[in-house]
Amino acid sequence: MKIIGVIPARYQSTRMPGKPLADVLGKPMIWWVYQEAKKCPALADCLVATDDARIADACRGYGIPYRMTSPDHDTPTGRIWEVSTLEAADLYLQIMGDEPLIDVRAFDLILPATLPADPYYVSVLTNVMEHPADVIDFSNQKVVTNAAREILMISRSPIPYPKGTLDFEYEKVTGIQLYSRQALEFYHNTEKSILELAEENDMMRFIENGHTVHAIKSPYKTVSVDTPKDLALVNRLLQARQG
Repeated sequence: MKIIGVIPARYQSTRMPGKPLADVLGKPMIWWVYQEAKKCPALADCLVATDDARIADACRGYGIPYRMTSPDHDTPTGRIWEVSTLEAADLYLQIMGDEPLIDVRAFDLILPATLPADPYYVSVLTNVMEHPADVIDFSNQKVVTNAAREILMISRSPIPYPKGTLDFEYEKVTGIQLYSRQALEFYHNTEKSILELAEENDMMRFIENGHTVHAIKSPYKTVSVDTPKDLALVNRLLQARQG
């Protein structure tokens, strides 16, 4: 079984252009993500997938493997699909390029010991949200699962709604996701679904078309850098981590 780690990184972010190159303790953010990801022994390779020459230049400067991909992809999943047409593997681990606080130990939770029986295998790590402000933040995509930890719905709204009880935990999806090659091919060949368009979450494309997406709870928290405020927080946390 061959697994490749892919770090999708685009320059034209709506809220924070150029964020993969944002300065984190003197190095570009993408460097921090790659340094942690490459520690995983289960990955046959790890590379950055980008459509921007500035990110490619930074990768070359720091010795980070990369693949140039089309600028037409509007989701990280689409960019990983293109990598799957260039780099043969059984499974592709998405590692978002704007989460420099990732912990390689989280990979052990999502990477299977053997190739899954489902040819359209998809899974995602989730984090429990501890603060009410995070629950109502639309940038956190909340997830509801069944008893088998299969995702029923992903929403930017606070779900489930606490009408009868608060005896549950709110969970959000993280940027660590796993796809089989066939699942990526399905994604590429299937039009956007209604709930995917409404929520702007491309995993709903699998769910609405009857494919299972597995949610795996992770205790390893991360911070997605979407704003300069997030970047300042990440710098403080990494500085504290380094002592």
